[in-house]
Amino acid sequence: MPRQTFYNLPVEKKEVLVEAGEKEFSRVPLFEASIANIVKEAGIPRGSFYQYFDDKEDLYFYILKQYAAEKRIQLIALLEKHDGNIFEAISDLYIAILNRIEEDASRQFFQNVFLHLDFETERAFLSNINHSVISEQYMEIKKLINTVELNIENDKELFHIVQIMLSMMVQNIVRKFAVNLTREEVIMNFNTQIQLLKKGFKRN
Repeated sequence: MPRQTFYNLPVEKKEVLVEAGEKEFSRVPLFEASIANIVKEAGIPRGSFYQYFDDKEDLYFYILKQYAAEKRIQLIALLEKHDGNIFEAISDLYIAILNRIEEDASRQFFQNVFLHLDFETERAFLSNINHSVISEQYMEIKKLINTVELNIENDKELFHIVQIMLSMMVQNIVRKFAVNLTREEVIMNFNTQIQLLKKGFKRN
């Protein structure tokens, strides 16, 4: 997590530093990124960087968690829009994420994120949505989900349903970049998976 000195910075200076990080993480994956390039772009001494972050990973995961926080707010709005229908809300969230990652300014950053996805990166990307069954962020989402038509017996099963759908969403985005699928293909794949979940796998 960033140090308190980072949070104490004026908004403009925080944005400059974050944008410098995004530019570097767009140029190369995290493991190849250079703090020297980040501080040069941000126009700060290298020593100042370490007053704000422990290392480049600290800045990288901060950026991802900020993005996850935005998506959590968006998911809440979509659940309200669809009267708690988790399938419709997640499907709309998926389209919104596709729209964001296909923007010219963001595409290379997210391509590097998803093509080098590991457990910690996926956890950060979804940290404010499915981090824990008892997390405050998840509880805020859970109370909006209409469970009347869901075949579940308890809150833990609901949590796993949300996890499954979000993991499907992430993996479809990975495949978009990994095998260069078109927008239409990844939307069709995701919609097919959602329909399979709604039907269930076992024949009655």
